[in-house]
Amino acid sequence: MTAARPVGKEFDDAELIVASYKDPETFATLFDRYADDIHRYAARRVGTAHADDIVAETFLVAFRRRTSYDTTRRMARPWLYGIATNLLARHRREEERLYRALQRTGVDPLPEPMANAVVARVAAQSHHRALAAALAGLKPRDRDTLLLLAWGGLTYEEVAEALDVPVGTVRSRIHRARKKTREALGTTTDLIDGD
Repeated sequence: MTAARPVGKEFDDAELIVASYKDPETFATLFDRYADDIHRYAARRVGTAHADDIVAETFLVAFRRRTSYDTTRRMARPWLYGIATNLLARHRREEERLYRALQRTGVDPLPEPMANAVVARVAAQSHHRALAAALAGLKPRDRDTLLLLAWGGLTYEEVAEALDVPVGTVRSRIHRARKKTREALGTTTDLIDGD
């Protein structure tokens, strides 16, 4: 008699990870839950050409490290975003090149699904170049923090968990990044507002 394999939403991430110790295929449920979100985040950071690699590497690293996962954390989402962000560090030059190209041309090379906030995109269209310049000019740790919040959709607490820093550090980095972004755009409103 085989044990029931946890699948679907009825099992939290920590339970799936523990179950994957004996049944490695169970880990695939985490991929099903989070791969699309991680892909969108990575694509916004380094382009779609590298996003597939980042997603594959993220889940490979997570699978290899699953026995060291802190199972008191019921949701693995911040952990996975942290792994992806660390992997993106290898691609920083490509990310900065993407922002510089956007700054020069004003054309975003990444397609965006229609389901996204079209109104916000239209309003921000005139600011793409300045925004790209602002992002390229941020320190990597500030950019990582801001983009995990804005494009990754993580909360302050999840960003802190993903980057393994205190929440106060996240708040400081977000404040600093938003200030620089506002200065670059010459505005008092945030186009990158994750709150």
